[in-house]
Amino acid sequence: MTAVNAELSNAVDTSATGASPYVHAQNHSTISVHKTIHAKDDIELAELGAQTPTQERVAAALSVADAKAVGSFGLLAKVQFMSLCWALFLAGWNDGTTGPLLPRIQNVYHVGFALVSVIFVSNCIGFVSGSISNIVLTDRLGFGKVIVIGSVAQVVAYCIQAAGPPFPLFAIAYAINGFGISLQDAQANGYVASYKDNAAAKMGFLHAAYGAGALAAPLVATQFAQIHRWSFHYLCSLGVAILNTILLVCVFRFKTQDECLAQIGQAAEEVTDEGSKYKQMFKLKALHLLAFFILVYVGVEVTIGGWIVTFIIQVRGGGPSSGYISAGFFGGLTAGRIALLWVNQKIGERLAIFVYIVLAIGLELIVWLVPSLIGGAVAVSLVGVLLGPIYPIVMNESGRILPRWLLTGCIGWIAGFGQTGSAALPFMTGAIASKAGIKSLQPLLVSMMGLLVVLWACVPKGHQRKD
Repeated sequence: MTAVNAELSNAVDTSATGASPYVHAQNHSTISVHKTIHAKDDIELAELGAQTPTQERVAAALSVADAKAVGSFGLLAKVQFMSLCWALFLAGWNDGTTGPLLPRIQNVYHVGFALVSVIFVSNCIGFVSGSISNIVLTDRLGFGKVIVIGSVAQVVAYCIQAAGPPFPLFAIAYAINGFGISLQDAQANGYVASYKDNAAAKMGFLHAAYGAGALAAPLVATQFAQIHRWSFHYLCSLGVAILNTILLVCVFRFKTQDECLAQIGQAAEEVTDEGSKYKQMFKLKALHLLAFFILVYVGVEVTIGGWIVTFIIQVRGGGPSSGYISAGFFGGLTAGRIALLWVNQKIGERLAIFVYIVLAIGLELIVWLVPSLIGGAVAVSLVGVLLGPIYPIVMNESGRILPRWLLTGCIGWIAGFGQTGSAALPFMTGAIASKAGIKSLQPLLVSMMGLLVVLWACVPKGHQRKD
């Protein structure tokens, strides 16, 4: 960039001091043209027929400057996006951990379905606290600081859990973890939803990173569930969380969202009166419908990942390796978010959600009614494929429905409030299972998927956003 500035300076200085080779040239046709211009004003300068060398040097220098600036913006944008993907990878890792470890947690702490579900209640408290405080914290501290606070909260939670503490303290760690994930999830989704270029595809890849984390965690957690030091799995989680904190600090440097977007060449959006922002947001019917849809969706997703292993072991007679079925579900979730992008574009994202949910209900009926271990495992993986694209599609549709000046706050609320479903529905499952047995899992899932169809039908179409 220094070389470009020097080139610009030389070009301008040359023009200013009269040292241009054009001026010193003893070209008679040029002199006659200048004389004609002074004599007659209606002759255009375009008659000279070409740019001067000075103009060409300035244009070339500006082109180089623009190219370097665009390249710098593009590289930083990729680094920022990959950092957010790692934060979502950690969220997926956390959600994918519980399922394979749940039978071991019950065994170690000698707790039944109802009591072990307290960890989901604790997680729910953390998510609700995070989603409520997210808007206030973002206004006071800014994007860069809030997302780091969320990551640090996860570091604290994993430090507690890795020690294998008494069950009450173990459950409290889930609340701290839920608070941290809620902040990061809201900030990451709000940031990517603010992209002006290719936001839909990037949202898909962002949530594919979540699926990748949820796929990797059961592969590791299943191994730890079979050894004496089962809680050391959380040391692996701690390593991922520390790396996440370092990345977020180094990349975003505690800056606000507008400052971070400006670094990648995207101007900040004009906003209305800040004092009325909350009232504007919570008057939107679509916002509440989308938030409740995501709450039920995330609840279904985490309930399958968290309880399917217990269901397979107790109802289908699966062995210790049943934890890999949870990995299959989250692997399908990851694959679906990328592999079905073309389907979303082909039939339309709104219609795609109806199709995916109906097909997923059919597969859940197979898991419920067909007493086959292998068939159930395959069906669960396919359910993951079908459920995978739904979350990023909803975030994309939110960007089309909700007012642009409120988009970041609304996306943050939808993501944060929706994450409470990852605690509420698994707890409901545990409470019901304590009375009716874990076989009640499938009827609950089918009914919740049916509710998703109803809620999505109530959400207005995407072209109705008020800009």
